[in-house]
Amino acid sequence: MFKNRVIITGPASEELGINLSRKSGIQLMKPEIKIFSDGESKITMESVKNKNCTIIQSLYPPIDRHIIQLLMMIHKCKLDRAAKITVIIPYMAYARQDKEFVKGEVITIALLAKLLKYFNIFKLITIDIHSKESLSYFGGNIINVSAIPLLARYVLDNIDTYNVIVVSPDYGGFSRAQKFAKILKKDVIYLNKNRNRQTGDIKIETKYGTDLKGKKIILVDDMISTGNSIIKSCELLKKNGVANILVVCTHALLLNEALIKIKQSGANEIISTNSVPNLCSKVDLSDILYSSIKDK
Repeated sequence: MFKNRVIITGPASEELGINLSRKSGIQLMKPEIKIFSDGESKITMESVKNKNCTIIQSLYPPIDRHIIQLLMMIHKCKLDRAAKITVIIPYMAYARQDKEFVKGEVITIALLAKLLKYFNIFKLITIDIHSKESLSYFGGNIINVSAIPLLARYVLDNIDTYNVIVVSPDYGGFSRAQKFAKILKKDVIYLNKNRNRQTGDIKIETKYGTDLKGKKIILVDDMISTGNSIIKSCELLKKNGVANILVVCTHALLLNEALIKIKQSGANEIISTNSVPNLCSKVDLSDILYSSIKDK
């Protein structure tokens, strides 16, 4: 059934590519990757002539290396005259650089979109992109899939949700937290966050409307990078007497010892997907990715 299809997994998403291959029954191809002493990547792939190719490569750090590796794999497929190319980028880098916040800034997500559009790929799939405005740069062939239902089901199956309130660390993520809370059938609130564009400092004010003392909190976000916003949120929630805090996100980059710092701020656990493989990535994305490619 799938003899003319192949899943090509980049070095950033090997586990996820393997899971997707097993889920779908589509042949897996792992290109040979070599990193030279100067940091250059070299990729060697078998021919995919006339194949329907699905390339999967997340763009977490080292971001620029993972981007060039992705472009190399796409380029090889084009050279081989693959029948069709679908690209899956579970974590889309540069989505926070979606506008000119300060005069003279490059809108880097627009550049990345232009690079990918150059190859005229059939479909681009990503998971919980940080900025919906970023989607506009890619045109009509990008699909942004939500992992919130998967994360919510994992919590329902593995966590005691008695006395839980769902919290978004800011108003911008409130709709995401609302979707999560709806599945859990729990109340939801948000915190009011203000970031200084020049210094990067974050100030958080409460927007409660409900008593949090003794409550169990599920703090829901799309991504955690250095964790500064989550840390300030946890510290504020602890000051308001919450019993414990579970942090749930799609993309856990966890840079600069963020995991340690978040736990020190009061969080009991962090649960994320395997868009970025680490100790917290307990939710596998292969189910929703298979749904996105099975009829392509």
